[in-house]
Amino acid sequence: MGERGLLPECSNPVSLRIYYMAKEHHYRTQLVWTGNKGSGTMDYRSYDRDFVVSIDAKPPLEGSSDSDFMGDKTRYNPEDLLVSSISSCHMLWFLHLCAKNDIVVLEYKDNATGTMMEQADGSGRFNEVVLRPEVLISKKEQIAQANALHQEANKMCFIANSLNFPVKHEAQCRATNA
Repeated sequence: MGERGLLPECSNPVSLRIYYMAKEHHYRTQLVWTGNKGSGTMDYRSYDRDFVVSIDAKPPLEGSSDSDFMGDKTRYNPEDLLVSSISSCHMLWFLHLCAKNDIVVLEYKDNATGTMMEQADGSGRFNEVVLRPEVLISKKEQIAQANALHQEANKMCFIANSLNFPVKHEAQCRATNA
């Protein structure tokens, strides 16, 4: 029945209620370590941290660890990708909400930053990401509404909802008719 269906336990037409079913989505990636210099992981310096991520029908993504952890600084690292995932998911929800609310977005860019704390044992965790969207819309009368939609986008963002640290927003919105 698509997203809407009838509760299975409701057989009496008078007591039928409509509910929304959760939809499950699946994502597949393939990761291949390409950093074996010939002796594998014989010791900490004997291998590169390089890898390639492949996703069906998409260009490969070359990654490595952060250069602070002996990685190749010219490749994407997992920390970069986490911050960019949060930023891009937020943007996509924000654009959707603006379109739904008749706010015409003409430009959008974000200078997001993430802060990770490394522990003495080498483990670590992010403790926050700050998104700094700069948005250009068509009508100055809608700036306050557009700014408010960032909070709604944060509530809807699949990635932000999966995190155990806060995602903050320092949004700037301007209009062409200002």
